[in-house]
Amino acid sequence: MSLVIALTGGIGSGKSSVAELLAEFGAAVIDTDAIAHQLTAPGAAGSREIGRQFGADFLRADGALDRDRMRSLVFADPAARKKLEAILHPMIRSKVQVALGATNAPYAVLVVPLLVETGAYQNVATRTLVVDCSEPAQIARVGRRSNLPEDTVRGIMASQASRTERLARADDIIVNDADLATLRHRTSELHRRYLALAKEEAAGEPGSEKPKKPH
Repeated sequence: MSLVIALTGGIGSGKSSVAELLAEFGAAVIDTDAIAHQLTAPGAAGSREIGRQFGADFLRADGALDRDRMRSLVFADPAARKKLEAILHPMIRSKVQVALGATNAPYAVLVVPLLVETGAYQNVATRTLVVDCSEPAQIARVGRRSNLPEDTVRGIMASQASRTERLARADDIIVNDADLATLRHRTSELHRRYLALAKEEAAGEPGSEKPKKPH
């Protein structure tokens, strides 16, 4: 797989919607959050190791990770967050490599919500795609989706990279500031550019220009 797009964005930006659209258009989408959920399911390797290192209190009765309890801990304790990442991130990376090697799609999209914060997958991704929207839009979307109060959403946002930091890392940007039809159109345009770039890379054409950031 020569063309790998790392997709990221702040909470409520719409990165999952963009990933779903790209999958619909034919890209191979590999979601690191989905992999993390698999690894922390009942009896899974991640859950077992978390229970060993953090204690059984951080597992539910069925053996799955107690997400609410762990979220509260790592939000308040950076050392605990690093300890959790040290358990899960190598497992996630291993599964990502397997998935990349197994796909026959023209290009792959690797969804990494905390891409900028962790600096992960720089040696894997060809380009970085940021899904962007205003902070008020983020707060409103997360409030509707998860029924969280504004101060809680702002706290989550404050723990993530800033909008400026994400945009500075972007090779491509999709602005998600309108309706789903507009998002579909913008994503479709970028998909066509990625197909062209993947074709150029597969042909080994030197000096191919990177597609410009959409606005």
